[in-house]
Amino acid sequence: MAEKSKFIEFIDEALEKSQETALSSLFFTYQGIPYPVTMCTFETFQALDTFEARGDDIVLASYPKCGSNWILHIVSELVFAVSKKKYEYPEFPVLECGDSEKYQRMKKFPSPRLLTTHLHYDKLPGSIFKNKAKILVIFRNPKDTAVSFFHFHNDVPDIPSYSCWDEFFRQFMKGQVSWGSYFDFATNWNKHLDDENVKVLLYEDLKENLTAEIKQIAEFLGFSLTEEQIGTISAKSTFQAMRAKSQDTHGAVGPFLFRKGEVGDWKNLFSETQNQEMDEKFKKSLAGTSLGAKLKYESYCLG
Repeated sequence: MAEKSKFIEFIDEALEKSQETALSSLFFTYQGIPYPVTMCTFETFQALDTFEARGDDIVLASYPKCGSNWILHIVSELVFAVSKKKYEYPEFPVLECGDSEKYQRMKKFPSPRLLTTHLHYDKLPGSIFKNKAKILVIFRNPKDTAVSFFHFHNDVPDIPSYSCWDEFFRQFMKGQVSWGSYFDFATNWNKHLDDENVKVLLYEDLKENLTAEIKQIAEFLGFSLTEEQIGTISAKSTFQAMRAKSQDTHGAVGPFLFRKGEVGDWKNLFSETQNQEMDEKFKKSLAGTSLGAKLKYESYCLG
């Protein structure tokens, strides 16, 4: 448990701040994107520019509620299988969250460092690209992402809530939620999907064939593992297994981070008008792009 104490400590502090924060004052804007004041600071963003990435850093990028904790668990298990050393979290792993001194402390961490982020491609520190760190980007269909994000806000006791799903949907479509617009995040990353050091993963693919996806992740990271090792990691990394241990690994928010993990949950909340609005937005932003094709929107978001 000790290796996760920093993780839980940071979450607990953020929840404490959240108790005193009204929804209307939850965000501050940095370079045009809203971030939660409970987790990010202006000073941290300024310090982030000086962050020195290493060539063997592993960056896990995603929009919120697209599976970042899931992929962090999988990659931690892969690192453990290869190095036989339990991966430690001496800092909260989201790169842009925490105090402005964290990047100095991170200089002392052993390699490989696992860095999760919800930042758009062009907001990441330049050293990540200069030093060719490997980047895994995980996407999830936008309808399930929105519903999961809404439930997170409204189910976690201390986090500012929205009055109803319709209000959240309006803000989500405007990009006035934590870390901004899903569609801006997606179009920004779409330009870099074929970069040598970038690999795109789909939440829905992980749900459908976890073992095959873990194998591909290991290959991308250059890790040589046996079928047996992959099978063991896969068994430990199912959504159900993660949820069962979530209280130990993520503290009070654990059960809310791993709520349902279903594909198609959006059908329980979306109205016909909201469906049409998001279909239009998807068409305008991503139709005809390589990311648009990868997201399999027709399979997961129509009908």
